[in-house]
Amino acid sequence: MTATVLVLNCGSSSIKYRLVDTGNGTATTQGLLERIGESGGRLRHEDPDGVREIDVDVPDHERGLREIMRAFDETGRPLAESGLVAVGHRVVHGGDRFADPVVVDDDVEATIEALTPLAPLHNPPNLAGIQVARRALPDLPHVAVFDTAFHQSLPASAYTYALDTSTAAEHGVRRYGFHGTSVSYVSHEAARLLERRLEDTNLIVLHLGNGASATAVRGGRSVDTSMGLTPLEGLVMGTRSGDLDPGILFHLRREAGMAVDDLDDLLNRRSGLLGLAGANDMREVHRRAREGDEHALLAREVYCHRIRHYVGAYLAVLGHAHAVVFTAGIGENDAWVRSHSLSGLRRLGIEVDHVRNALPGRRAHVISPDGAEVAVMVVPTDEELEIARQAISLVAT
Repeated sequence: MTATVLVLNCGSSSIKYRLVDTGNGTATTQGLLERIGESGGRLRHEDPDGVREIDVDVPDHERGLREIMRAFDETGRPLAESGLVAVGHRVVHGGDRFADPVVVDDDVEATIEALTPLAPLHNPPNLAGIQVARRALPDLPHVAVFDTAFHQSLPASAYTYALDTSTAAEHGVRRYGFHGTSVSYVSHEAARLLERRLEDTNLIVLHLGNGASATAVRGGRSVDTSMGLTPLEGLVMGTRSGDLDPGILFHLRREAGMAVDDLDDLLNRRSGLLGLAGANDMREVHRRAREGDEHALLAREVYCHRIRHYVGAYLAVLGHAHAVVFTAGIGENDAWVRSHSLSGLRRLGIEVDHVRNALPGRRAHVISPDGAEVAVMVVPTDEELEIARQAISLVAT
């Protein structure tokens, strides 16, 4: 019987799931349940027999998972007959407690809950999904895979902020980094495409989605990354500001009378592309820019300037890079952003072939000219597959 892993990614009002065949890496079934705790809930369930769209109102994650299991049963492909050997869970923040995936027990649950102040929007729904799934599927090992774990290899010089050390230690203030599951998957795929051993490969990975980050990877280990204590630091994002002078917060507090919650809302939900251009979707920003909208034109330039800034910085951190790798929604699909983010870097060995860059495709491919000193690549990410692989690796040992 095929060994499969059920991967669950629980948000505050959604459950994304995939049943992964660990033998060939394919998804035998996948789906998304949205609007948990709200009216108008909807479950999209896709398997080899087709796609089912189900209207279903669910008050909480426990009922939601029951509805997902019901969908498996009603399509004639119950989970009990799928060769399921483990359940893998995405958890955003593992702090400095988890450097690897871990089989969940009550102590692990308690630790994830204790880390909630570091990720108040993400860890609670992640934990709720774990607790519900452990009750629904009690005879299976449940494995937590942490977005921050990949970055536990950061050297102290990269993760330490220049703050009073006792204050930083007391409140857990340091760089943790995020998108680690994606960066881990993409790094392995990039090394394979380069026909190099990962241990001998230096990469700059640009995960560009609504959330965005840059990571310097040396020999398969993160040595620097743009996101920090929270996912707010670093690149310009859909609604997040990325890097800014922290003195701006004091200025707005004193001059505009903005409270802490107001500042949090401004930087996390009303900044980034949305704040600059009035739209957080890069496709809409492009449309407005083509029509001559000055705000959209500037937003694109700011977005690409910040990426270029980090590419240069991480070349310095690594000493040299074998490839710059684009991934996630914008990174995989936006040729304009890829080209403009790396423009002017030919002297550093980085160049984009505009014909290759414009070619569509879902497979990993190189978009730099033949013979380029630093390859430029597009590698589609697959966080669910990476979670399944890490889960099966742990439970099979």
